[in-house]
Formats: sequence, structure tokens, C-alpha cells
Amino acid sequence: QVQLVESGGGLVQAGGSLRLSCAASGRTFNTYAMGWFRQAPGKERDFVAAISGGGGITDYARSVKGRFTISRDNAKNTVYLQMNSLKPEDTAVYFCAAGRTVDSVSSGRSTDWGQGTQVTVSS
Repeated sequence: QVQLVESGGGLVQAGGSLRLSCAASGRTFNTYAMGWFRQAPGKERDFVAAISGGGGITDYARSVKGRFTISRDNAKNTVYLQMNSLKPEDTAVYFCAAGRTVDSVSSGRSTDWGQGTQVTVSS
């Protein structure tokens, strides 16, 4: 089990950028695939991006491909989500997740979740 704490959310204008961070506990961080999900009010939680333990494999939702970049620093036990060209429809609570593989994370079968951080994009 791994504890996850997200940070970096906030209010930004459309077209702006934000970088989310997710700090993980534990000494085996590099064995976990990591991912980001988001949930807008009244909607289901949706997959955003995932990255393998070593960082060599990534996966993105079609709606964010080309605008968002997931990365990780295993020395710091941290995964990031760089969000550029933000749109009002990106407004949501963003959650960090850990799992066995990129496929398991992207399909929602993560074993651990953070509490979330709010991202609000104004038009």
C-alpha cells in the first residue's frame, strides 16, 4: 500500500498552465505505475494519464493528448501532471492513483488513491 498526496491545484484562466504533483510514501515507488484521474461535478471519475514505474511507457486520454504531460521523479517519490492550454472543461478534482501496470491504472483498477486537488479553469 502507498499513501498519495496531491498538490498544485488552483484557479487559472483558459489557455493557462498548471503543474500538479503527487507525493507518494514508501520505498518501492518505482515498482508502481502511476496515474491521474479527474472528476467534474455530477460526472464519473475519468482517466487522464498514466506512466509506468520506470517512466518509459505513458498513456493519455484522447481529450488531453498533446496538452498534458505525465512524468515522474523516482528519487523524489513524486509524479507530475503538466497541464497546458487549459480549457474550462478541464475543471475537476484531480486524483492521483497507483497500480501494478499502466493498463491496470488506465482502466481504473488502481490499488491506491489520493484525496484529490481542485483545478478550476475560468473562461
